[in-house]
Amino acid sequence: MLAPSPAHAALPSPAPLPARLSLAEDGSIDGYASLFGEIDQARDMVMPGAFTQTLKQRGLRKIPMLFQHDPAEPVGVWLELAEDLRGLRARGRLIPDVARGRELLALLRAGAIDGLSIGYRTVRGQIDPKTRVRRLYQVDLWEISIVTFPLLNGARIATVKHTPRPSPQRAAAEAAWRRVQDAAMIRSDDAAEAPASPFRRGRIAATLSTRAGRKQALASISRRS
Repeated sequence: MLAPSPAHAALPSPAPLPARLSLAEDGSIDGYASLFGEIDQARDMVMPGAFTQTLKQRGLRKIPMLFQHDPAEPVGVWLELAEDLRGLRARGRLIPDVARGRELLALLRAGAIDGLSIGYRTVRGQIDPKTRVRRLYQVDLWEISIVTFPLLNGARIATVKHTPRPSPQRAAAEAAWRRVQDAAMIRSDDAAEAPASPFRRGRIAATLSTRAGRKQALASISRRS
């Protein structure tokens, strides 16, 4: 078990975390996009204050609300992003004029989707050599997505529907893309001091955000296999 850092240990016990992100009648949503001191499935732990600098630099309009980390799927706007004792609290509004936004409203109300996930670049982090848990002290937040499966179990929203079953071609492409991310993860974990990585494993936030860049990365995977 990791020993808590002095700054983290000094924090008072937070209030219980809501089980889900709440959804209001006007389409506004509220929940935690990230939780401090919690280890996610990629063995990353976000530390208090990790978002302070990026929130000051970017502002709300430069942090989009996406669906499943897809830059082609903006579904709303964030009205408030702030750190509290528990983590990064996010309040936003879905846009029903967007087709995907209407679908998400229906899905959220039905309880089919309730996950939030962040896409970011690590600015300052350190890997514990014993546990291999990476503590993130400063991150550059790119986007916050409504997702089916959040990497951090406690990062939850309100209610939404599952996405359609992908075609075999898309499933193969996504599998190849995950191999690109896994390769970047291995290279990153070899260093005790985590560098700024162009890939965010599991949350699908990458510098290769253009279609051409993704095709080039997937083509390189095919040539090596």
